[in-house]
Amino acid sequence: MNVLRFSDLCAQGKAAGQRVFIRADLNVPQDDAGNITEDTRVRASVPCIQLALDAGAAVMVTSHLGRPTEGAFKPEDSLAPVAKRLSELLGREVPLVVDWVDGVQVQPGQVVLLENCRVNKGEKKNDEALAKKLAALCDIYVNDAFGTAHRAEATTYGIAQFAKIASAGPLLAAEIDAITKALASPKRPLIAIVAGSKVSTKLTILQSLAKNVDGLVVGGGIANTFLLAAGLPIGKSLAEPDLVGEAKAVIEAMKARGAEVPIPEDVVTAKAFAADAPATVKAAADVEADDLILDIGPKTAARLATQLKAAGTIVWNGPVGVFEFDAFAKGTEAIARAVAESSAFSIAGGGDTLAAIAKYGIEKDVGYISTGGGAFLEVLEGKTLPAFEILSRRAAG
Repeated sequence: MNVLRFSDLCAQGKAAGQRVFIRADLNVPQDDAGNITEDTRVRASVPCIQLALDAGAAVMVTSHLGRPTEGAFKPEDSLAPVAKRLSELLGREVPLVVDWVDGVQVQPGQVVLLENCRVNKGEKKNDEALAKKLAALCDIYVNDAFGTAHRAEATTYGIAQFAKIASAGPLLAAEIDAITKALASPKRPLIAIVAGSKVSTKLTILQSLAKNVDGLVVGGGIANTFLLAAGLPIGKSLAEPDLVGEAKAVIEAMKARGAEVPIPEDVVTAKAFAADAPATVKAAADVEADDLILDIGPKTAARLATQLKAAGTIVWNGPVGVFEFDAFAKGTEAIARAVAESSAFSIAGGGDTLAAIAKYGIEKDVGYISTGGGAFLEVLEGKTLPAFEILSRRAAG
């Protein structure tokens, strides 16, 4: 995908003295007192801001935070805690500017944080009048917020239509590169791991991937629906029996291409959904009526690990068992270790997946960790994200 990269503009000296508007993703979790509890997104935004400052630009940064009501600002909607954290990370004062839509005072070499953009009336509906006002604030627009790339809003889409120059920041550009490498031009075999509680939320992803991947590993509640489709018992496990037909269609679509959906041959069961419930390994055919399947078994895990280690590309979304409970975490751990040890290019995304990667300490062994949950899922569905679409349209002139 061809987009104009902000790093190239800086390297060519085209950002010097220019007003640069950066749409970052600074939507961080906070405790009741408003303290940031996890600052990954703030830290991830620093390279783009520093790039603009080093290039001699006058820098404006904005983001959404939470779900504010448009036109009705409340103290808990404020980016003030983010401004404080950004000041610490950049080693300079980052003033917070309110009521900024009609004009911002910022000099080259300075950076300001513009208050929560979702408070502005018309932001979510991508109001054209608002988008034109935002575009008038800057000479160069930079989208560095992959987490919002699936939304067409005034600060993610409209401004990119009307700004003199519209570009992709380093975070967004890295996502585009990783997604292209994994899905548009993958090294084969391409194996996708799609897990989660419900087939219904991931059905379009499974159908889209079934046309492209060489192996489709299903896990969690999704795997239970596929076990039913394969004629195996699942006891009282979480599943969606009404979607068995769709699961069978995915299996058949893969088979027609000479690819497969590996169905678990053994599973880990318990009689209750609890961390201290006794775990029992059994063949998938031997699941009893009062059993809950909470993980894949060791034989299945070993088979999948072998496949992953031989892969050319791995796309991973979701843990394959209830990995929060140690007794039912072995399957997810085996998958995580196999992804880490594989020479394949791997891309992983989704909140639970990131939690598993952190739990097993394999961050450095995953090729690319995607920062956007919803956006990552929409890419897997084969959708073109609005932010990518407008930036590539602007790059094409």
